[in-house]
Amino acid sequence: MTTNPTFQLFSSSQGSGLGLGFLDSPEPALPPPPPPVEVLSSEASSSVDLAVDKVSIGEITLLKGRVSTKEVFGLPNSDLVPGVYEGGLKLWEGSIDLVKALEKESQTGNLSLSGKRVLELGCGHALPGIYACLKGSDAVHFQDFNAEVLRCLTIPNLNANLSEKSSSVSVGETEVRFFGGEWSEVHQVLPLVDHDGESDKKGGYDIILMAETIYSISAQKSLYGLIKRCLAYPDGVVYMAAKKYYFGVGGGTRQFLSMIEKDGVLASTLVSEVTDGSSNVREVWKLSYK
Repeated sequence: MTTNPTFQLFSSSQGSGLGLGFLDSPEPALPPPPPPVEVLSSEASSSVDLAVDKVSIGEITLLKGRVSTKEVFGLPNSDLVPGVYEGGLKLWEGSIDLVKALEKESQTGNLSLSGKRVLELGCGHALPGIYACLKGSDAVHFQDFNAEVLRCLTIPNLNANLSEKSSSVSVGETEVRFFGGEWSEVHQVLPLVDHDGESDKKGGYDIILMAETIYSISAQKSLYGLIKRCLAYPDGVVYMAAKKYYFGVGGGTRQFLSMIEKDGVLASTLVSEVTDGSSNVREVWKLSYK
């Protein structure tokens, strides 16, 4: 595993754990993806040490687990290794932006997560999905490329957050499930998905959440295909947090939204824009059926 080329999606020099740099190298030929699999909550790793920090997101406080990339994957100081490890152990800026946007949308009456079926793609720490749990979603399903990320970080981090909030928020009724695999194949194990290509997706997910998932231009087509398979029709919505451009690889919101516009199925609305001067412009977009 350690012989694969290592890339830095963001600068690893940031002590906050929120990376700010960008990929600068072209994407290499990728190894075969891991097979799609459901990971049970009981499969959470007990052999990896999880340290927990508090993250303040506006008026919300969530917990951010920390585990060693070297301990889990044998990859020291690695943001990602394409096709092997897709950065799920690091907390990216977009995840924070997405939680802020969801809170704003909820406060303004544009979004209700209560009773909804939610899918978080590329979840990692799963803060947006955890937020959905705390807001009373009926089901929240978490997907990440690496099953190891789910076992070593996502499930323990979810448990830590829900345990801390359980005294003040009723979270026991939310169904939580976890799925590992690549976007072109993971639909095979997702329970609320269009498996046969038919247009009726009333059994799909009401809300799909994703942050920092479109940096790889080569994976965008399969990601968009998965969204169309999973999104409930006609009222399903997608909330996407990403950078306007990921320099060096061609990905970013403009390229992804251009693909969506050409397809003609979904409409896009800008929810928020972050221009803090410390990094590339970051955005949160809402996608819905036309």
